[in-house]
Formats: sequence, C-alpha cells, structure tokens
Amino acid sequence: MSFQDTSRSISALLGDALLQLGGLVQNEVRLARAELSQKVSQAGTGIAFLGAAAVVMIPALVMLLIGFALWLAQNGFSPAASHLTAAAAGAVVSVVLAMIGMNCLKSEKLAPKVTMKELGRDVASVKEMIK
Repeated sequence: MSFQDTSRSISALLGDALLQLGGLVQNEVRLARAELSQKVSQAGTGIAFLGAAAVVMIPALVMLLIGFALWLAQNGFSPAASHLTAAAAGAVVSVVLAMIGMNCLKSEKLAPKVTMKELGRDVASVKEMIK
C-alpha cells in the first residue's frame, strides 16, 4: 500500500511540474511578444528618423553642394570639374548616412536578447527537473 501512495504522489508531482512548465512557456511567449513589439517599435523609430533625416538633408545638401561647386569655380576649377567634385562629396556624405542608418537596423540590435536569455534559463531548469 505504501508503494501505491508513493506512485500517486509522484504522478501528482509530475502533473504539477508539467502544469508549471506550461505556465512557464506561456510566460516566455508573452515576454517574447512584448520584447519583439519593443524591437519593432525601435526599428520603426529608426526608420522614421532616417526618413526625416533624408527629407531635411536633401535641400541642405543640395545648397551646400552648389555653394561648394561655385567656390571651386571661383578658385580656378573649371565649372564641370567643380560640379563633379561637389557631386563626389555629396556621394560620400550619402554613403556615410546610409551606413549609419544600416547600423541602426542590424539584426543583433533588434534581436530579443532578454527572451533568449530567459529561454536558456528555462532549458536549464527543465534539464535539472528531468535529472
């Protein structure tokens, strides 16, 4: 009879462990959703700032490049060479801005780090429970 009581308590403990594991998985899914939502919001903010920077930068950059081309022409460059030099300077600025924008959108910065860490802990806990 002692064996039967022990088997019932073991099955009850196993059932409780499975219920807790189910609750843990649900909590992790909620955490993942919240963190991914935050990361999507962060990416959206980064994209919005890139767009705003582009809109504001275009006329300012055009005026700077025109002024640079005129300055070069006044200092001895031919009009064609001065405009090509100004265009090259504009291209360099554009590449730098694009690299900064792409850096903000790297997958490492958008990865759900907290969720991944919690999942690692959960896996370790489940392995410990199984032992």
